[in-house]
Parts: sequence; structure tokens; C-alpha cells
Amino acid sequence: MSTVTYETALLFWRIIAQIFFREVCPRGAFNIPRDGLVVFAVAPHHNRFLDGVPLSLEMYRETRRRIQYLIASKSLKRKVIGFLARQTDNCIPVARAIDEAKSGTGLVYLSPNDSCQVLGENTRFKSESSPRMQIMLPKSVSSVVAQVLEVISDTELRLKRELGSETSKGTAGVREKITETGAEGKRGFPFKILPYIDQQEMYCGVYQRLKEGGCIGIFPEGGSHDRTDLLPLKAGVSLMALGAIANDPGVKVNIVPVGLYYFHTHRFRSRAVVEFGSVLDVPEELVEMFKQGGSIKREAVAKLLDLIHDGLKTVTVRASDYDTLMLIQAARRLYNTPEQYPTLGQVVELNRRFLEGCAHFKDEPRIQKLKADVLKYNRLLRDLGLRDHQVPQARKATWKTLSHLLYRLAPLTVWAVLALSGTILNGPVIVLVFVISRRKAKEALAASVIKVADRDLSATWKVLICLGTAPLLYTLYAVLAVAIAVNVQSPLSVRLCAPFLVAFALLVMNYAVLKFGEAGMDVFKSLRPLTLALGPEHQRDLDKVKGMKMRLSV
Repeated sequence: MSTVTYETALLFWRIIAQIFFREVCPRGAFNIPRDGLVVFAVAPHHNRFLDGVPLSLEMYRETRRRIQYLIASKSLKRKVIGFLARQTDNCIPVARAIDEAKSGTGLVYLSPNDSCQVLGENTRFKSESSPRMQIMLPKSVSSVVAQVLEVISDTELRLKRELGSETSKGTAGVREKITETGAEGKRGFPFKILPYIDQQEMYCGVYQRLKEGGCIGIFPEGGSHDRTDLLPLKAGVSLMALGAIANDPGVKVNIVPVGLYYFHTHRFRSRAVVEFGSVLDVPEELVEMFKQGGSIKREAVAKLLDLIHDGLKTVTVRASDYDTLMLIQAARRLYNTPEQYPTLGQVVELNRRFLEGCAHFKDEPRIQKLKADVLKYNRLLRDLGLRDHQVPQARKATWKTLSHLLYRLAPLTVWAVLALSGTILNGPVIVLVFVISRRKAKEALAASVIKVADRDLSATWKVLICLGTAPLLYTLYAVLAVAIAVNVQSPLSVRLCAPFLVAFALLVMNYAVLKFGEAGMDVFKSLRPLTLALGPEHQRDLDKVKGMKMRLSV
């Protein structure tokens, strides 16, 4: 792809990113190699198809280099996703067995005496499965998967190793569920057969790209999710790096861990940080182990994967659960930074250090008490409908408080009027975005065993729906404008200019909605502490929350 075409595609995505994100802040861009072979290991994968956008934009802005991403073949087969990906020519398709899964006939259950022996009822193992294929049980047992070693008969097969998954208790969990279903009169579970897929073609494409001195981007968690910690990393990133060096000893592969941090993953006009970690060199002894094959090769792959995981720890904010993450963010907001307002990068670094400190000192009584006090402070804020940064504004009610409230209501009214026309004109798109994105997210949540909520798909669908419906809606407005001009018998010049005038007006209105709406929402959120201060019944609670903030901030 020519440079002009690629830069045009990047310009399109930069406009999309500037509309969707309020701010994207890069950190550690000096760690990006200006030349040579580079594999970017990116995590966490919290925003599906949008995760690669800020990384590609920052990469090209800093080094003028392009990244090719590994992306599921199933995603490229989707009309819109495939079309947009091909415009930048930056994707290497990866076939995944899970995308080709087919429902098996009958029910299956584990042998009571052998955890690697699967028995079936009305199954057709001989015709539907073969060695190296995989068998996957339903979501009720965490979609555990295992590779087939031998097909003994239509109702019996052996597994290479016990059933297991990233989020389950493995065989023990399956046996517990079998006992429960047995009590309900059910013999076993429905299952799916996953075909064996040879990835040699994909690896050859990666090796060739690296051999040409290119950059590869991979999300080693294997799929998008909305968990607060990293998923177990897949071996692919290690296989690519070690395989490229083993195939050509003169090649040097640099691995750069990249952390993505979204302040509100699924929300419009949120903020994001892209952090580049220190370059990881592939140890020569691991390459030699890789060349030996067998169990030694697997050991080399595992060791390099551990190095990559350690690198990702330095650029990601990881918490054991949402409660811990919320606690840390509250503690960070209460922390008094010395005479400065922290940047986005500093906020991410503070979150990371607070998490490390909390994990290290979590059993100390002083930390336990601090945790309880912060949670109590958070609950009080929630009851009052306040945010932490609004607490200092909640002063004792005076005439000055009322004047501040009226002063802010005036520009809010003006901004609301300026943004109203654009909001009404974009109403159909807004409604479709809300309805379809929520429906798609819920469908993905129902089909997944690793998602906690439905946040990792929302942003992607919001962008895709806007890209698909907004042009159609604006074309309809242009046609209506021409029809009106013809109906009132306007001059030919007016009829010809009508579509362009509509396009210009929509552009101005949308910019007004974006800017005035954003400023208006900021002012609207600032009204709550002023209205609370005017109510005498809330004064005691406001004094209490301000006192708690002062004590916790010391």
C-alpha cells in the first residue's frame, strides 16, 4: 500500500479517534524502536476493534512506521470490519478453532475412573471427531476444552490432558456439575467439536513480515474482555518471536510491551493512555532450547511468555476485582499531589503504585482501617450524588452560593440551545447506537465465560453504527433539502447548492454539539454541590464528607 493511501486511512481513523476520545495520551514513546523487527504485545484487550487505533496513530506519529495486527479470520469476514481493515492493509488473518466449532451429536460425560476418558450417549465420535481436534463443554461448566488424543469408538474417546479453561476449576468443576445434572435426571452435557487448524501459513506470514523489518501487533490475551486483570497469555507471541529467530539466526526481534488504559472504556468522549514499555530482548538460550523441539521447546516458549507477562505488568493497571480497582481509584483521588494537577500519564502511574502498595501491605491493620474509611467515604459520596472533586465546592449556603448557581445556569442554557438542533438532527443515530450497542454487548456477554459486564464491545459497536447510519441520515437530509428547494421553485443555483449547504450546516452543528455539549455537561455536573449547599437539610452531610476528605487526604 502506498504511503498516500495509508496516511489517508490513518487520517480517517484519527478523525474517528478525536471524535470518540476526549484525549489520548502516549507514555514512553521513546521506547519505540525506530528500525528493526518489532513485536508489540498489547494488553489489556478492553476495546475489541478500537484497541489498535490509538496504538497505530501514536506509532506512525512517532516513527512513521506501520503495524500489522493479527486478527481473527472470522472478524475479517464481517463486511464492515473486513472492509475497514483492508483499507489500511495492516492485518494478518488468524483462523481460530473456536470460530469453526460445530455442535456434536448426543451428550458426553467423564468416566468416573479416568479424567482423560470421555464417554458419550448417542454420540458419533468416529464420524464427527478425530485426533488433534478439541472437545468443548457448554458454558455451564465454563466452556472447558481439551484436545482429543484417540477416538476409541462412537461413544468413547481419550483426551490428551484433563479438561480445563482459564476461569474454571477444571475436572473437579465438571464432576460437580455432572453430579448436579445427574440428580436432575440428565446423563451428561451437550458439546462442541473444534477442528484442528494448522497455523503454519499464518506463522510464515508473520516471519516474512518480520524478515522485511516490519512491525507486528498482537493481543496475547487472545480475545477482548472487561476484566480488571490480564487473562492468561496465549503462546502465539512467544512462538512468533522464537520461530522468527530460529528460522533466520541473523534476525533480532525486539518485543515491546504496550499497555492500554481507558478511563471509561465504553463511554463517548472518554480518555485513554497508551504506554510503551522497555524493549525486551529474546535470550539466545531460549532460542537454542526452542530449536531442540519437544518438551524443551515448550519450556522455552513458556519462559519467554513469562518475560512478556512481566513486561506487561510494568505498563498495565491490574486489580483482582472491580471493588479493589474502585478502592484504588478513590484513594488516588484523595491523594494530595504537590502543587500540581496530575496529567493522564501520572494518574495511571499513581493507580499502578497504589495497587502495588495495597497488594503488598493489604494485611496490615492500618491499611485495613484506611480501606474501610475510603469505602465509607465513597458510600457517602454516592448517597449525596457527588464526585470527589466536587466536595470542596460544597460550601455553606450563602448569597454567593446562589449567585454561583445562577451564573452557571446562564451559560448552560445557552450551550443547551446551541447543541439542541444538532442533537435533534442526530436523534435517530443516537437512538440506534444506544439500542443496538446494548443488544450486541448483551449477546456477547451471554456467549462468553470471561466477560464480567458488557463493556468491551460497546465502543466498537457505537463507532460502527455511527459510520453506517450517519452518512445515510445526512444523505436523506440533503435529498429533503433539494426536494424543498424544488417544491418552492427556488433558482437552479440554490437547488444545486442545497446538498452542499446542508453538509456544511451539519458539520457546523455537529461540531457545536461536540464542543458545547461537552462544556455544558461539565457545567451541569458542577451544579449538584451548589444545589445541595442551598438545602439546609444536607448541610450536616456536606460538613461530614468534607471532614472525611480532609482526614483521608493527610
